[in-house]
Amino acid sequence: MPSNVPAVLVGLIVATYWARVVRLMGKIRRKAGHSANVVPPGALGWFTRGLWFPVVFLWILIPLVGPFVDGRVWVLRPVYWLPIVGWIAFVVAAVSLVLTWICWKQMGSSWRMGIDPEEKTLLIVSGPYAYVRHPIYALSSVLMIATVVAEPAPLMIGVAVVHLVLLQIEARREEGYLSRVHGKPYVDYCRRVGRFIPCRRS
Repeated sequence: MPSNVPAVLVGLIVATYWARVVRLMGKIRRKAGHSANVVPPGALGWFTRGLWFPVVFLWILIPLVGPFVDGRVWVLRPVYWLPIVGWIAFVVAAVSLVLTWICWKQMGSSWRMGIDPEEKTLLIVSGPYAYVRHPIYALSSVLMIATVVAEPAPLMIGVAVVHLVLLQIEARREEGYLSRVHGKPYVDYCRRVGRFIPCRRS
């Protein structure tokens, strides 16, 4: 039995999240003929993915493996452990996955992992996107924070910092791209709707 059951359950949620992302990539490849811009064109796209791929791997691995070895490997040794806090983190992670699934459905065939400057997709501003410009990124941030709370090991904290910074960079890159592609409608949308926190301004 692992020392931290909630962390393992959160790890399974994270693995389910990324398994769904891989499946979405396959669907986009079949429909659009490309790999959903997994590695966006340009040096910055390659650089961010070069960081993100190992981050995702560790994000899945640490909560699944850490509870079994946390007493022997210092970078996997939690800095605190409160069972109730771990279970709350598990519930938050599960809710984040469900809400992200709704966002994926809302995006439909417009979902992409990265930006291709030569491609124009539909501008989605309804459903969750009526309240948050980047609900998937916002929920990914919540899921990452829940993972850290459930498995607060030094390595997990470092992974979280890198992931959260990369999400901030990616969100701003996407906004620049969408402003160029969609022009005033998107700029007006940005004025009305918050980036990561639900907000509707008239």
